[in-house]
Amino acid sequence: MTSTPKSGRGLDEQAVLLVAGLADLAVSTIGSAAGTMQQLLRRSDGPELARDAQRDLMARGRIALDRIASAPPAHLEVLAQHAVARQAASASDV
Repeated sequence: MTSTPKSGRGLDEQAVLLVAGLADLAVSTIGSAAGTMQQLLRRSDGPELARDAQRDLMARGRIALDRIASAPPAHLEVLAQHAVARQAASASDV
């Protein structure tokens, strides 16, 4: 006796439905993207739009690289600087 899930469908049928759903989603997404590209190509300000997109992407890339490249200061170094500042402040109070 084979066991079927509570939904009444076998695993094979569920897999087929899942693949069919994913395929339908992919087709509709590609169709939507193609329609958007056609609309963009018909615009008279296409070159300016492309330049703006390039600038935006370059700015975004610069921000991402800056975020990755700049390491936070070393924790012990920050503590040492605070200790030196406190010592200097207490020495000047005397």
